[in-house]
Amino acid sequence: MIAIIVFIVGAGIFALINQPTATFNNKTISQHDDTGTKTKENEENEDVGEESQDETEEDEPSTEQRQLSTVAIEAFQEAVDFFTNQNTHIVAVGDSLTQGVGSSNGGGYVGILDSALNAEGQIVSFDNFGIRGNRSDQLLERLDNPEVSTALEDADIVLITIGANDIMKVVRENFTNLKIEEFRQERIDYEERLQQIFTKLKHINPNTDIYLLGFYNPFEQYFQDIEELDMIVESWNKTGNDIAQEDASITFIPTVDLFDDPDANLFAEDNFHPNDRGYQRMARRVLDYLTNEEG
Repeated sequence: MIAIIVFIVGAGIFALINQPTATFNNKTISQHDDTGTKTKENEENEDVGEESQDETEEDEPSTEQRQLSTVAIEAFQEAVDFFTNQNTHIVAVGDSLTQGVGSSNGGGYVGILDSALNAEGQIVSFDNFGIRGNRSDQLLERLDNPEVSTALEDADIVLITIGANDIMKVVRENFTNLKIEEFRQERIDYEERLQQIFTKLKHINPNTDIYLLGFYNPFEQYFQDIEELDMIVESWNKTGNDIAQEDASITFIPTVDLFDDPDANLFAEDNFHPNDRGYQRMARRVLDYLTNEEG
């Protein structure tokens, strides 16, 4: 079964993960305010009863209001009410999921949050320091970058996606003889680095609230019978959740269930990163946690 994982993961996304790393540590606001928010397709909205995706045109650009409705009108309004007059500053750090790889405008879930919360006036400021390909050891080093650390010093909320590239590192280094034991050892190392990341974040800003977004399994809808893939995702998610449970300032946000939907088109053309609809689900989940956990 591990041989099958080698074939799927190695042949399918090895080249994708090794594409040149994009530099995307500029502020989300400056990156997206002048481009607007567009999606490749008008997505079905389960929460507000929109028409099904099959009845929409894939290339029709969405309006700002449709962008808001896709993260759910009620969640958006609750979030706006919550953040109004708080002068909230959100800093996002991590890998390609923070950067927004796979989304039509490059903003990902962070860009959706920015557009939704600030649609009728600036109430939340965002800094996005996501970089494609970043592992936990690289993020730990980047926290010392003056631009990043300065933004973190003023952050009310920190959002993190990190660890997927740690898993891919195992694939690259053991491609010809991949065993599940290598993933277990790397998970232990990941746990130690994640602890160090949280420690450094709290040293930079002891008053910030930290939200760690969990992993999803991008192969679930195609290879449901390969239990090892789910085992790896589950064990790494448990690591993040266990650490979060030990500190009241850290919250784990699960995402695996958001993508466990074989009937929905949630992935970009690379079949690995979320598309606009996938990122919209992530944004809705983050909004739910920010308003419910903070309130």
